[in-house]
Amino acid sequence: MNREKGQSGIRQDDAGCETLSGGKVVNIIVAGNGKMGATLTRQLAMEGHDLTLVDSNPRVLENTQDRYDVMVIHGNCATMDVLKQAGVKEADLLIAMAGEDEINLLCCMTAHAMNPRLHTIARVRNPEYTQQIYKMRDMFGLSMAVNPERQAAIEISRLLKYPGFLKRDTFARGRVELVELKLGEQSKLCDVALNDMNSIVKCKILVCTVLRDGKAVAPDGNFVLREGDRIFVTAPSNELATLLHNLGIITHKVKRVLVCGGGRVTIYLAKQLEKSGIAIQIVEQDPKRCVDLASMLPYAEITQGDASNELLLESEGVASCDALATLTGIDELNMIISLYGSSCGVPQIITKLGRVNNKNILENLSLGSIISPRELCCNTIVRYVRAMQNQTGAAKTVYSIADGQAEAMEFLVDENTRHCGEPLKRLQLKKNVLVACITKGVQQEIPNGDSSFERGDTVIIVTNGDRVIYQLNDIFE
Repeated sequence: MNREKGQSGIRQDDAGCETLSGGKVVNIIVAGNGKMGATLTRQLAMEGHDLTLVDSNPRVLENTQDRYDVMVIHGNCATMDVLKQAGVKEADLLIAMAGEDEINLLCCMTAHAMNPRLHTIARVRNPEYTQQIYKMRDMFGLSMAVNPERQAAIEISRLLKYPGFLKRDTFARGRVELVELKLGEQSKLCDVALNDMNSIVKCKILVCTVLRDGKAVAPDGNFVLREGDRIFVTAPSNELATLLHNLGIITHKVKRVLVCGGGRVTIYLAKQLEKSGIAIQIVEQDPKRCVDLASMLPYAEITQGDASNELLLESEGVASCDALATLTGIDELNMIISLYGSSCGVPQIITKLGRVNNKNILENLSLGSIISPRELCCNTIVRYVRAMQNQTGAAKTVYSIADGQAEAMEFLVDENTRHCGEPLKRLQLKKNVLVACITKGVQQEIPNGDSSFERGDTVIIVTNGDRVIYQLNDIFE
C-alpha cells in the first residue's frame, strides 16, 4: 500500500529535489515494525525522511500509517519480491528490525545484492553471533550491526563505576563526559545560583541543561537550583571523582551487584562485570534458563526464583548489596523491585524499561538510573542517518538527554567551520544552543566568553528544543 507523502517540514530546491534545511532527505526502508521499529519511525519521521515500513502484520502497519506520514508494505522483508515493492533499488538505507536475527541478516544480504550502493543496518541480539557478525559483515552486506541489549549492558557497567550519577555519556574518546545528577533534599547545590557553584564543586564543570517539573531549561548564570532538579553537567572525565567528593556524595566501589532477570542484557552485563572484578548474583524464575546461565556464566551466582518475592530478595541479601539492577522483560515488575530495593536502602539502583513514554510519572519514582535499550539503539541509528545526510561535517557523537527534550552532540572543527579563532562572546548563536566543551588535542576546556575553537578541535554542543543541528555551522545565526 502506498500513498503520497505530505510536505510538512520539507522544501524543494531549484532542481526539484526534496531537502531539509541542514541535510538531504534520506530514503529509508524500515523492515520490521515492532517496538524498536516504531520508535525509529517516530524519530525519523519527525526529522522529515522518506520512510517505507515493511512488516508481516497488517494491523501493526495500519496503526503506524494512521499516526505517521509513511508508506507501508505487507509481507516478508527478507524476500526479493517484497523488497522490490518497498523500492529497495531507489532506497538509501535499509534498517532491519525484525524479531529474528537471521531474518535481519538475510534481509540485509538480499537488499544489498539488489542495490549495492544501499546502506544497511541490522539488529543482531544473539551473543553467539557477536564475533561472527564482525568478521562476516562484508558477506552479509552490513554497514552496521546494532545490539540494544549489549549497548544497555555497557551503559550499566559504566554507571556502576561512578555510582553517584544517574547517567553518563562520553565524548572526545572518553575524555569528556556529560553526567546526570538529581538534587536531593540534602544536596549542597540546593538554592545555589549557577554563578556561585564553583565555590562548592571546585572543579571544571558546566551545567548545560536542567530538567525541572518535567521541562528542560537552558539555564544562565543567575539560575537557582532547587531540590528535585535533574541537572546535566559537562566535565572532563578526570574531574568526576572530584565533583562527587566536593558535593558530599559518598560512593563506595561496587563489589557485588544483584541482578533480577536472566535475559540477554544480563548475559552481556555479567561478562562486562567479570572484567571489572565485580561479583554478580542473578535471580531468574525459569529453571531451564538458570541452567543455561550457569553454563554460560560459571563465575556468576545463579538463584532460581521469583525476583518479586520479598523473602527471596531478603535471603539474597538485597539490603547489603552495592547495587541492584532490575533487568526482567516486564517493565512493571522492574519498577516494583526497584522501588523495594530503594526502600531497603540499596545505594545504587538501575531499572531497565522498554517503554519510557510516561516520563512525568517516572520522574517522581525512586527508580535510580533508567536504562532503555530501545532508546540507546535508536540514538545510534539516528546518528548514522545524520552522517548520511552530511557526508562532511556530521556529528561524531549524538546523545538524547533530559528525557529527549535536549541533545548533546560532538563536532570536529574543520576547514569549513565559520568563526574559527573568534571569542565565543562575539558569536551570535541560535537560541537554546550552548557550547559546552572544547577539546584541543588532549586538553579539555569548559569554555567562557573568551574561549575560541580552531581547526582540528572538537566541540560539544547542547541544544534544547526541537531544532536539529546537522553540522557545526548550524549553531550560528
